[in-house]
Amino acid sequence: MSLNWKEINRILEELDLPGFQIQKAVQSTYEVLSLKLHRSFPQSSSKTLLIALSPGACRVHETWQAIPKHATPLRFAELLNSRVVNGWIEEAVQLGDNRIIRLMIRLGLHRWRLYCRLWSNAANVLLTDEEGLVVDVMRRLPKQGEISGGRYTPEAVLGNLPPGTREYPIREFSGESFNAFIDAWYTEHGGPLSLDALRARAWKTFDTHARRLQAALERLREKEGAFEDAQPFKEYGDLILGHIHTIKPGDSWLEAENFYDPARGTIRIKLDPRKSPGAQAEQYYDQYRKAKKGLARVQAEIAAGAQELLRLETARNRVLAETNPLVLHKLLKAGLIQRPFSLEDAKPRNREQDKKRPGLAFWRKDWLILVGRDGAENDLLLRHYVKGKDLWLHVRDYPGSYVFIKQRSGKSVPLDILLDAGNLALFYSKGRNNREGDLFYTPVTCLRRAKGGPPGLVIPTQEKNLHIKLDEKRLKELETCRVHSAV
Repeated sequence: MSLNWKEINRILEELDLPGFQIQKAVQSTYEVLSLKLHRSFPQSSSKTLLIALSPGACRVHETWQAIPKHATPLRFAELLNSRVVNGWIEEAVQLGDNRIIRLMIRLGLHRWRLYCRLWSNAANVLLTDEEGLVVDVMRRLPKQGEISGGRYTPEAVLGNLPPGTREYPIREFSGESFNAFIDAWYTEHGGPLSLDALRARAWKTFDTHARRLQAALERLREKEGAFEDAQPFKEYGDLILGHIHTIKPGDSWLEAENFYDPARGTIRIKLDPRKSPGAQAEQYYDQYRKAKKGLARVQAEIAAGAQELLRLETARNRVLAETNPLVLHKLLKAGLIQRPFSLEDAKPRNREQDKKRPGLAFWRKDWLILVGRDGAENDLLLRHYVKGKDLWLHVRDYPGSYVFIKQRSGKSVPLDILLDAGNLALFYSKGRNNREGDLFYTPVTCLRRAKGGPPGLVIPTQEKNLHIKLDEKRLKELETCRVHSAV
């Protein structure tokens, strides 16, 4: 349940915001913004003003909860920090009974208006100048003109409606502070942002991941059992070589005495009539070697999976013990399961394709990075292994590798992966000894082949610049993620 207009007036009356200075804006998620406020006169006072745009829980009030920072700075909070921090609040009013709050902020010779519209499913926070020109908004809505350069003057649309045209009760509360009551109430009952709802989502997320991990472990244990039964392959090879003089060309079976287990008497071994006995024995030896290698790999993956389950249980208990809904909401938005290791990461995807692909390949946090080390490999990757939305990187002013980041559906390339690819591009170029350099990057669809040029030569368009300093630690980590060498 969102705040009604009477509750908003009660909150603003208690807060008495005029005279407070804005010291910092923090945006923990795309729906939650907070302003750190301080006033020295008539007595020193500090507040944290929380603005939440969550459907069914739209509100503005003072909070005593710790406000977590987002993993990466979010656009609107950064704008407020650049435009209104150190500004003074001159006015804080609700426009009639329309659940739109207007804060008038003065910073030097500039005056800004910060509007908070607390309408469920249409909530927003907008910063405008005195004339209503929109500087930026928390939620960009182009169809409503709520974007940079648009206009927002709700006073002109709503008129000077007096409050009281719609009647709503104020929630009953105990204590002296309605703000404190509202802060505690939304912690417990705040719809999607309540502790109960957030803990239920967290539990479901952990449970889903744990079930998938357990299913993967069951499949690995089945493989382990199959690999452990590989000893007969070695025995078959030995028996074929031991009875090679009895095998005639075109034989499909070998019936011979089993000197490994005389009690079993004669053993019957399948042969390939197209192969020589020596090649047939080598085939069985090869099956045995593959099974032994596979057994070691599978056992390592099983051990890693058991460690992951233990880590998952520890992380689940820690997350579910969190009492701050804003922190829990941030964890859910960012992705609770940031796995240091997973069974999917233990092996490269699509091994057969990896064996045939030219150049170098690196699996890094579920992203595939391809590196062509010369013109031929660059050309092959361009022709057969990358497509329109994949990202291409190359060092400026130096010959060197083409590096590609394979696109993932619905995902944008994280900065960390871009830096990984940039380090690889600089490392595999003639500019490596400089230890730093400029790169350009652009989607493959923006590359045009140079007419009459050598294989792989392209002309980029719409490219962006990236300055890279070689990071030895990052390069060592990438080496552990390398899938294969060129064939």
